[in-house]
Amino acid sequence: MSASGWMFWAVLSAVFAALTAVFAKLGVSGVDSDLATLIRTAIVLLLLAPLVWASGKWSDPFALPPRVLLFLALSAAATAASWLCYYRALQVGDTAQVAAIDKASVVLVALFALAFLGERLSWLSWLGVLLIGAGAVVLSVGASRGH
Repeated sequence: MSASGWMFWAVLSAVFAALTAVFAKLGVSGVDSDLATLIRTAIVLLLLAPLVWASGKWSDPFALPPRVLLFLALSAAATAASWLCYYRALQVGDTAQVAAIDKASVVLVALFALAFLGERLSWLSWLGVLLIGAGAVVLSVGASRGH
């Protein structure tokens, strides 16, 4: 798995997402989930700003095309909403259960990518999407019956 390929970065993303869920579950104990989300977001900013600057990747964001800024702003709004909901769910639900439903977003990504980006998946990929969705349902139903 080459460090320049998408698979390398996707696997690292999955590892860090898993750690995010566990650390977040521990972090939302005894604190308002919205405040916890704000603190997390501030720390992300504090970590990423020096990284972008030190790597020489900083440029004037206002020089970007308006369409790019619009979609980055929409992505940020969706991220904020997702994180607020995720932390609230972690506060009251089991971590594996919450993460499974959250990762069911893969199903929505495939559908949205088809509808809005024209991306096409093979039948085998659609089978994988279906299995991810089914797995999320089985995990959430199974966990709710266990309580």
